Amino acid sequence: MDKHQIIYANRIIEFILERKSVKNVNLNIKPDMTIMVSAAEKVPLGFIYDFVKSKGEWILKNVKNFEHVQSYKQSEREYVSGESYKYLGKQYRLRVKETTGEEGVKYYRGFIILVVKESGNLIRKAKLMEEWFRVKAIKAFEESLDKQYPVVQKYGIQRPKIDLRMMKARWGSALIESNTILLNSELIKAPKHCIDYVVLHELIHFRYNDHSNGFYDMLFALMPDWEKRKAVLDDEIVREL
Repeated sequence: MDKHQIIYANRIIEFILERKSVKNVNLNIKPDMTIMVSAAEKVPLGFIYDFVKSKGEWILKNVKNFEHVQSYKQSEREYVSGESYKYLGKQYRLRVKETTGEEGVKYYRGFIILVVKESGNLIRKAKLMEEWFRVKAIKAFEESLDKQYPVVQKYGIQRPKIDLRMMKARWGSALIESNTILLNSELIKAPKHCIDYVVLHELIHFRYNDHSNGFYDMLFALMPDWEKRKAVLDDEIVREL
């Protein structure tokens, strides 16, 4: 079985291809959101890619349904005081407070404060936390782009847009056709210097859309310590995902 990917509606759709004795090309989505495709050995890869693209709208719709189920039913989080959350490389403890006024989330002196009207409402608490992390992620990622883009601008690279979503197998992806850097929303757990590495990595892909020697020569020249930053992501952040 091999991993493949296609781009549909500016979204990366990753799937696992299994070659076996079947008459048709078959596609199904597992509850963990893994997309499985089975096809006979004689079916060309290009045909399979076109087949997956033709199912793109259906795939995205069903993956969204599974994400909704997972975020609320399969989450190990209870959103209670004492839970630990990583944000920009630092660990924060959660404090849940009930209020009759405005709900929201903030962080203060080593704590993330979740203010909610009903402390027993798991779905509401999850939504407030997810919205807060998303807003913080967009802000941090845009700030990183502001910092890293001038480094590559002289190479004729256009400033891309930033978008984010949950990804299982990568920190980021350069969507060349739409001039967009897609970043893993979980990257907000990483220190800022690691976010800078991912953003620069994807920016360079707009000049070298591969991992050729040219790509790595440019990465080493612009960020000589990139391997140390990547190691922090792999060793400290991935373990918590």
